[in-house]
Amino acid sequence: MLEAFRRDGGLIVEGMFNRATIDAVTAAADRRVPEFPPGSATQGMGAAGAAFVGANTVRFSSLPLLDDAYFDMLDNEIYAAIADAVLLPHCGSYWVNTGQIMYIGPGEAAQVLHRDADNWWEYVRSAWPNVVDITISAMIGLEEVTEELGATQVVPGSHTWENLDYRVEHESVPAELGPGDALVYSGYVFHGGGANVTADRWRKAMHLSFVAGWLTPEESCALDIPLGGLDHRSPRVQRLLGHRSYTPMPHPGGGLWLRHVKAIEDTA
Repeated sequence: MLEAFRRDGGLIVEGMFNRATIDAVTAAADRRVPEFPPGSATQGMGAAGAAFVGANTVRFSSLPLLDDAYFDMLDNEIYAAIADAVLLPHCGSYWVNTGQIMYIGPGEAAQVLHRDADNWWEYVRSAWPNVVDITISAMIGLEEVTEELGATQVVPGSHTWENLDYRVEHESVPAELGPGDALVYSGYVFHGGGANVTADRWRKAMHLSFVAGWLTPEESCALDIPLGGLDHRSPRVQRLLGHRSYTPMPHPGGGLWLRHVKAIEDTA
């Protein structure tokens, strides 16, 4: 898997998530989708991000509040093993960048191709091409995801380009998925949601990405859950959702995101 990831910038892992987990997330997402008008997003992108979000695409985050199956996805051993191998050599630990439901509606145009790592453009632009991996993502099929429904388009090998610009002569390929399959890809590979050319069908998928612990994530996951609300979850889940401090060890540096301790009221 790592050989394919490093060569092509991504790979499809069939059956990475079990069907019971996927069915639970899909059923919960279907119940929530009517709350979010197509063309909107919960990331606060504003008008400038309208073209990126899509006119007939539903996106929403705060997935820890969606269903307990989300916590099982965070503890997935395969995704954890890949993310550990890609990120830990450079960052000590990592946390959730964002988890998002992404339903692409009928007639939606293809999304502009982009690199997820450009969220942290100052690092990328200053260090390119001598960068280290800072983020890894998975696009996960909740139902069958085909090219005509808007499967994610990926430009294999684009994570190794010497310049940062997308070149139109390089063709993208669709990452078609079954329920529970995942496209796992580098933050440096060009990709984007495909066009949904159907008349009445939605592409149902979700995104789950991780980012180095010394960077600010796209989503403020820790605010979704009160202090102590993850005490019964695994240490990994606690760390991924910001309920544990960041330590760079074995790399040099100090701790970040120190744990909040409730003040003890002076009753004297």
